[in-house]
This record gives sequence, C-alpha cells and structure tokens, in this order.
Amino acid sequence: MEPILVRNLRKLLMMSMDCQIPLEKIDLIQSELGLPKNFKSYLIPRYPEFFSIRDVKGLDHLCLESWDSSLAVTAREENLNFEGFQTCCRGIPKDGNFLGPFAFKLKYPAGFRPNRKYLEEVVRWQKMAFPSPYLNARRVEPATPQARKRAVAVLHEILSLTMERRLTSDKLDVFHNEYRLPCKLLLCLVKNHGIFYITNKGARSTVFLKEAYENSNLINKCPLLKFHDLFASLIGRPCSISNIPLEI
Repeated sequence: MEPILVRNLRKLLMMSMDCQIPLEKIDLIQSELGLPKNFKSYLIPRYPEFFSIRDVKGLDHLCLESWDSSLAVTAREENLNFEGFQTCCRGIPKDGNFLGPFAFKLKYPAGFRPNRKYLEEVVRWQKMAFPSPYLNARRVEPATPQARKRAVAVLHEILSLTMERRLTSDKLDVFHNEYRLPCKLLLCLVKNHGIFYITNKGARSTVFLKEAYENSNLINKCPLLKFHDLFASLIGRPCSISNIPLEI
C-alpha cells in the first residue's frame, strides 16, 4: 500500500500554497489518509527524493522536494467518462449534469425539484472554466467566480484523497491557509449540495463526497480500505463504513 500513501501525500503537498503543510495538520487526518501512526519516523525518511521535514517559523512542516506534473491531475479529471451524463446539447438537463471538461458530477436528493432558472444557473456554472487545484492559488485572482469554483474543486480533490471520501468539517477548515479555502466553508459546502453532503450526526458535522456513495454505501473502495476491511473481518470487527445511517 506504500505507493498509494506516497502518491496521495505528494498530491496534498502539490495543492498547497507553498508545497508544504505543518506536520501537526497531517497528523489530524492521518487515519483518514490511511497513514500509519509512525509515518513521520518510518515512511517519510524512506523517500528523501519526495519529502523533507523542515522547521518553518517554529513548526515542523512536511515539504515537497520534487514536483511531478503527471500527478497534477484531479480525481474529477481522471473520472471524465461522463457515464449517465446528459449527452444532448439541447435543452437544460433536469439533474444539472452537463457534458464538459469543467463539469462536476451532481447528485441531488430524490425530493429536490429545482426550477428552470436554478438549472440554467447550474449549467452556466458547470460550463465555466476554472484554474486547476494544482495551480498555485497565488496566481488565481481572488473573489472571482472562477476562484470560487476552484475552491470547490480543491475541496473535491482533498476528499477524493481520503480513504472514505469524507472528513469532518473542522478538519477541512484546519487547512484554510494551505489551500485558501473559503472563509465561510460550511456555506460553500451547502451551496454546492449536489456535490457535497453534510451530516450533523454526532458531535461534529461530516462532509461526504456525494458521487463516491450510492445511498450509504461507498461505491469504489480504495485498495487501502479493502485491505482494512479484510483485516477487520478476520478479527471479527465490522467494516469501516458499514451501516452509516445516511442517504446521500
């Protein structure tokens, strides 16, 4: 599983402002990324060509040593097969899904009935070009529609790099400075409810990537999660995301 872990860490660093993230923040999402608890002492030193740990203003940061343009491709772009998307160019798709290079897969609740004006705005948004999440955010003009759409793409990519395609909202917000996330993060997530699902079950709200789920079931489990579930079944424990009482 090590190549997957290394690849995902490199992608997280490549998206950040200065290709570096405080280690204490990586620690916060260590389990969601599938990293071993000793990743700082075991995994990082094994790949000096990719990673280094440096003191930045009194804090240890995980830093990227080399950029790889082949990794600067988002999960959204990798999945551009458009299966089930609206293929006809005439009219407005009833579910908001649009065939295009800058479109996101949308999944609205079964009872959601948007009017035509709403869908027209969604299609305009789907067509709008935006900078890649792997482009340094300093090169993006802030407070523009393109920058706001890029922020959605960054959130989409961060969630795509987790094992279960979900994170609590407070853990996402911790990375505000590194990824220039929206100041009103929850408002951004709610406005894009066709992409993200937020549940307040428990002490913290959790953000799910909707396209990764069919009702409460994760559609395509990553190899790390399959391995985890196999090990859990061998010792008689339930799988990691079974019986989630949600309808995403």
